[in-house]
Amino acid sequence: MVDLSVPSAARMYDWLLGGNNNFEVDQEACELLLEVAPTSREIALNNRWFLQRVVQVLAREHGIRQFIDFGSGLPTQRNVHQIAQEVDPGARVVYIDNDPVVLALGQSLLDENDNTTILPFDMTDTDGIFAHTDLQRLIDFTEPVAALFVSVLHCLPDSAGPKQLVERVVSRLAPGSFVVVCQLVSDDPRVRHDVTELMRQQTHDNWGRVREKADVEEIFENLIVEEPGLVDVTDWRPDSEIQQRQRSIEWTEYGGLGRIPNPR
Repeated sequence: MVDLSVPSAARMYDWLLGGNNNFEVDQEACELLLEVAPTSREIALNNRWFLQRVVQVLAREHGIRQFIDFGSGLPTQRNVHQIAQEVDPGARVVYIDNDPVVLALGQSLLDENDNTTILPFDMTDTDGIFAHTDLQRLIDFTEPVAALFVSVLHCLPDSAGPKQLVERVVSRLAPGSFVVVCQLVSDDPRVRHDVTELMRQQTHDNWGRVREKADVEEIFENLIVEEPGLVDVTDWRPDSEIQQRQRSIEWTEYGGLGRIPNPR
């Protein structure tokens, strides 16, 4: 059952991207967010473009044909499976989300694509996700996989262990697999506090927090970070000067691409 009186982070993101899968309550929450962080729309667009670029790099340059997208959010244009399957129609993608609207819309779009599915899980339920028959059907864990945590870890409170979540997933993937992580960070303590409090109040949820760059860097400690390193995602292999100029100011999406090394 969808509670339409409470904003959803996924639907707020959809509104910031110019989507239609949101409600008035989500729009009102976004207007409040824009008062605190006026470049929130830019940060949403920059993040989406980063996702599209990194999936293309993984598929074209690294030959990845298996993707697990944790906390995938509402489907929009140029989704992970569309980009990966442009490179190889046999590429397989599993989306993970527990938002009822995301699940309903996602499933309706994916019903005709045998190489793609969406699983109804909280992304922290690693055991449940990896035991699911659809995941086991689509993903061969003896081969490299790309695990995506794009703009979702800030939704997790520290008590949920975002770093530990990534470590649990990494422990189940073959060497040579990749992990994509970016999350909201700010050097401004006021922005970190105000946005965090607003999101917790609006979503009535134990939302995480806007973190610092060092928090993201800790997640990559045991991974080999691919060029250009950990950066504002606007600067991660940009393919458009227009996109690169459209920057967020108060906060950024910070992260990059890490490779799981071979065991010593």
